[in-house]
Amino acid sequence: MKLLYITNGINGAGGLERVLSIKTKYLAEDYRYDITILTLNELVHAPFYEFSDKVKLVSINVGGNLVSYIKSYISGINKLVKDFAPDVISVCDDGLKGFFIPTILKKNTVIIYERHVSKEIEMQEGFSLLKQISVKIKWLLMNKLARNFSKFIVLTNGNIKEWPGLDNISIIANPLSFYPSQSSLLKNKKIIAVGKHGYQKGFDILLRSWQLVQQLHPDWQLNIYGKIEPAAKLQQLANELKVNETVFFYPPEKNIQDKYLQSSIYVMSSRYEGFGMVLIEAMACGVPCVSFDCNYGPSDIIQNEIDGYVVENSNERALANSINELIAKPDLREAMGEKAKQNVKRFLSETIVKQWDDLFNKLVNENNF
Repeated sequence: MKLLYITNGINGAGGLERVLSIKTKYLAEDYRYDITILTLNELVHAPFYEFSDKVKLVSINVGGNLVSYIKSYISGINKLVKDFAPDVISVCDDGLKGFFIPTILKKNTVIIYERHVSKEIEMQEGFSLLKQISVKIKWLLMNKLARNFSKFIVLTNGNIKEWPGLDNISIIANPLSFYPSQSSLLKNKKIIAVGKHGYQKGFDILLRSWQLVQQLHPDWQLNIYGKIEPAAKLQQLANELKVNETVFFYPPEKNIQDKYLQSSIYVMSSRYEGFGMVLIEAMACGVPCVSFDCNYGPSDIIQNEIDGYVVENSNERALANSINELIAKPDLREAMGEKAKQNVKRFLSETIVKQWDDLFNKLVNENNF
């Protein structure tokens, strides 16, 4: 089967890029799919994650003013679809333009949309009333265009709530990147968080929670891995809160598995998520997680008070209290870590990729019929 993925890029260190590298590797090597990934403005491919050499990487150059951008986008996609003639097209573009692909394509084929983020990525605190209205209009347009896809895939039960009235919607979770035979010993006085600096990941909230943790446990440290954005001023905030001696910021780490295995607690302070890939990765390493109950993902992944904690979204005190609980009770850490490792077996790559293979075959057979 010939499968075309359309996305903005694969050179970054984000969750979408990681998931795409995992899925395409299994589909190409185990299921013998003929796969091409189409990206934009990445004429020199330098993926952060490793992609199978059986997967073809293609990029189209788009740019200029809005009219030029749209023309080059439409013509580039149509040309590749004509030349490659895919049986299935899967759109992994969380921007608005991706929703128009069924409209702009000149070929009758199966087209799937994969939604990897929450709609809340469009809305932030402090937006003017006019900006809020424009975002809500955009959401309405997305909902309307979403009906044009053969299937609209979201990652969790919670995500379905964002897309009311869609009868073509289904859930397929993200696959695990790894499932090591060993687990963290949970002895190191290290807590880990992973994500790029920015509003979504809520590291500003985390630092304020960490200040509360430090009052009781000054000998523990917090390690944050992800793209460092000076504009986020997280180092400055750490200095102001006087936690700079126990908080360390690191760039994206390719071998993040080792960092999980060296940590004793994972903490996720996101204001919103599409899934929470980092949670299942940490849990696969036997690390218990503390997370905000943000939209969406954590409550679908963590069994609260069984293999981790899910606390009220943006509640700094609640986050700190749960972290303190796990620090103070090593036996509880160990018990939760063991249960976490078992819990996430449902996200093993072979399980999740099989769901994709079943879906592709079902849709192609229905389309041919």
